[in-house]
Amino acid sequence: MSSHIESSRRFYDNQVSVMIHQYFFEYENRIAVGIAGEGSDCFGYDDFVSRDHDFGTGVCLWLTDEDMLLFGERLKEEYNKLMEQHPASRLTERLKARRGVMSIHDYYSGILGIDCDIKSAAISEDDWNNLDHTCLATAVNGEVFRDDLGVFSAYRKLLLDYYPEKIWKRRIVNELHKYSAALQVNYARCMSRGDTVAARLCHLHGLEAAMQLYFLMKRIYPPYYKWTYRKLTELDQGGLYSKWIKELAECTGDPEVWEGKTYSPNYLNMSDRVVLLSERIAEAIVKMMTEQGLTDTTDPYLEKHVDKIISSMKF
Repeated sequence: MSSHIESSRRFYDNQVSVMIHQYFFEYENRIAVGIAGEGSDCFGYDDFVSRDHDFGTGVCLWLTDEDMLLFGERLKEEYNKLMEQHPASRLTERLKARRGVMSIHDYYSGILGIDCDIKSAAISEDDWNNLDHTCLATAVNGEVFRDDLGVFSAYRKLLLDYYPEKIWKRRIVNELHKYSAALQVNYARCMSRGDTVAARLCHLHGLEAAMQLYFLMKRIYPPYYKWTYRKLTELDQGGLYSKWIKELAECTGDPEVWEGKTYSPNYLNMSDRVVLLSERIAEAIVKMMTEQGLTDTTDPYLEKHVDKIISSMKF
């Protein structure tokens, strides 16, 4: 647990819970409290660098829509009074919007970009397709300190249970195609033309897809992009995958090894380290897909696995 989550927990235990018990005793078991949402602190990644903006002690108090109407404004007033007395309460307006009293519906809907069905704790197939996939980890990070009512935690569990199979496979197919097109086809085409700018874009698109595919294979949502690699290294401790990802990120294409080379889909220029690492990573992805029962062939050209996965999806 990060030091900031720990300090937020102490703030809740020592002050917020006391305030709730004193002024909202009859609603005490209807108020979910925790620290989650936007911010590196909620991922446990806060450090001295990240504390130069949008940083300070506080908690989230989540209410149903009905309870927001019933006592939400009064709870806001008492919480704000408490914050004014706290030595670490000098919050930016942006951070104030991320903490304090809010409805469960607005919390999840605001992060995911869809109209969340909190009462049923359900997500339709259309909503799974349309939500902001980059923010799923943000919706379920941090820690819930108390939730007697269970409404907040029920939707959190729905998300933590991960994608339905068809959505999961569709996400995999999209990233396989992205990786294959960027690093296994277009990178070589661009380098053979001498277009190093376009090749670099292919390099970066493929790097992102490689990390997304790792998380999809592990059935874990990746955090905000600047923390994605850090989380990947935590999951792949001492593994080759994270090592190769770092090497791929740090190496650049070598135009000299492409001089006089005409592009051919049947030729891999392994003299370019970007190509070499791309193939190693692709082989690792295929191995993970085999372990997940997604493919039964070992071809490292990822596009060749797309049709098989699509054919296994139940429409």
